[in-house]
This record gives sequence, structure tokens and C-alpha cells, in this order.
Amino acid sequence: MRRIAMSVAMSTMAVSLTACGALNVSGGSDSASPTKGDDLTVGLLLPEKANTRYEQFDHPIFEKKVTSLTGGRGTVEYANAEASASKQAGQMQKMIDDRVDVIVLDAVDAHTIAGSVRKAKDAGIPVIAYDRLAEGPIDAYVSFDNELVGEVQGRSLLEALGSDSAADTIVMMNGSPTDPNARQFKAGALTELAGHLRIGAEYDTEDWKPENAEKNMAEAIAKLGADGIDGVYSANDGMAGGVIEALKAAGVTDLPPVTGQDADLAAVQRIVSGEQYMSVYKSYPQEAESAAEMAVARVQGKDIQFDALTADRVDSPTHKDIPAQLVTVVALTKKNIKDTVVADGIHEVSDICTAAHKADCAAIGLK
Repeated sequence: MRRIAMSVAMSTMAVSLTACGALNVSGGSDSASPTKGDDLTVGLLLPEKANTRYEQFDHPIFEKKVTSLTGGRGTVEYANAEASASKQAGQMQKMIDDRVDVIVLDAVDAHTIAGSVRKAKDAGIPVIAYDRLAEGPIDAYVSFDNELVGEVQGRSLLEALGSDSAADTIVMMNGSPTDPNARQFKAGALTELAGHLRIGAEYDTEDWKPENAEKNMAEAIAKLGADGIDGVYSANDGMAGGVIEALKAAGVTDLPPVTGQDADLAAVQRIVSGEQYMSVYKSYPQEAESAAEMAVARVQGKDIQFDALTADRVDSPTHKDIPAQLVTVVALTKKNIKDTVVADGIHEVSDICTAAHKADCAAIGLK
């Protein structure tokens, strides 16, 4: 069993399905038995569209799995907050008002959504935190091993810099300060990077937006000089694209190694061409399908199945033993594109190896 400490505050959590609504029962007894069958409704709240994974993978994979698990009788009520915490609160309130049976939530802001999570629980609607650990009385959590993501990024950057990295200076482009995952990525990266090189500049990037990362990187270049940056820790691929644009705008032609995460198509193409050193590939199908399985099992009262799906445990500063599933990750480089994103059907070779990238693809045997 894996236990990970989370750096977000949570109110006391009741891992039970109580009251009315999702369980089709009355009162607040924890011993109430659910009666929901396959004709259930799952609310899915995703945080933004700047990262293409949510619309391209998470949503359709999740919906397809719910349909499969319920024999076509279950439905998914979907909303994307487009990086607005207030918009997401409104979307969640609508799902509570619509009396969906369970909500799977990827929070824009893990702190401010806590009140909405409490409202859902008070209405008898269980909430499963997806990808980011939201505050409030959630029932379970499914995500990737976020500290491991940071460790993989940091280790890869050190490998790219070589054995004499102690003399090197890097820029750290961390994720959004409102995202608890960003803190975990950073913590994991620092376990690998600290003491092995100099961090010349560091930024928390608002809303994970590439344009904000590009602006931050331009500031770092002005501070350190275009030739004074040996590598860049970028927490995800969208920001890596912004970082690379800033470097190019500064006249850098021999780009330093830049990390990423999410295996976006554009990032995979940058890896093929050598502009980006690596990304972290996370199996979105496994995460999304697991979340769907957890949601359906929770509503239908399949406790043994639910427990099997949440064999991990995570701790927050205020609550311990939150049922969780932590999915492992892989460092994505030129060497394993075919064995990861292509083999899993995330990207087709034809999509990666467009006319502009055919020669680079041929050079690494990707065809």
C-alpha cells in the first residue's frame, strides 16, 4: 500500500454515502444501502481546455467507460470550467441541483471548491477527486503519482545535462499556485535537482498558461542572459512550448534541454525534432477508466470492487487514509515514443510525422 502526504488542507472526510439523492434513501444514516442500478448519472467536471488532454482524452474515455459499465443506461453530465474557479463552482452547483448520482471533480482551485464539495455531500452526492486532490469531504481520489512525475522530470533533466551539472544553471517553470499537483511536481523535482545545480530563476505560472510561461521565461532570460541558461524544468508541455518560444525569440538556436508533462502532440513533435528533451507520459485511459469504475461502484454500493480500486492511501495535513488509486508514469523521450503514446493509441504516427517532421521521424525510426 502506497501512502503519500498531500500539501492541501481538507475538512473532515466522511467516506460514506449518506442522506438522500445519489443513494435514493432518506435520512443521514451511514448504514443506508444504495439502490441505484445502471440508470445513473455521473457528473464530470474538468478544469480547462488549454491542456488538450481533457477534451481529447479524459472526457471521451471516461464517458465511454461509464456507458460500457452500465450497459448503455448510464449518462455523463459534463462541464469544463475553462480555468475559471467561479465558473466551476456554478457548474458543480448545477449538478447538485440536477441531483446527479456522483460527481468526479478535477478542481481548478482545490481550496475554493471545498464549499461546493460540502454542498454535494450534504445533498447525498459522493465526490471523487480526479487528477487533483480537492479540499472538502471527498470520498476518494484517483490521479498519477505526482511526486514521481516531478522526480522523473528532475532525473531526466540531470541526465540531459550530464555529469558536470553542478556548474549548470536552470530555470524552474512550475505550475499554477492554485493546483496542489504543481506543488507535488515541484517537490518531486527538487528531490532530484537540489544540490546538483543552480536554480537561477523560478516561477509559479498562473493557470498553467503557455503565454504566462513565455512571459516568465523572457524575464528569466533578461535576468540570466540567453547564454546563461543550461536547462529548463517545465512542469508541463504547454508551458514548455511557451518556454521554447521565449528562447527562440531571444535568438537561442542551440536550445537547452526542456522538460514537460502530458505527452501533448505538439510536445511529442518537439521531442522528435529535438526542441524539447522529454515529457512525462501518463496513461489517461487508465486514469479515466479507473475514475469511471470508482464512480459507478460507489453509487451502486459495490464496496468490495470500490476498495479494490482504491488500495492506495494519501494523507493531507488534516486527514489521513483517503482511499486512492495512484497511477504510475513513464519518461517519454525520442527512444520510446513508439512503445508508449503510439502503442496506447494516444497519437498516430501519421499525426506525429507530418511533412515538417518526416525527416526527424525517419532518423529515430518512427514510421
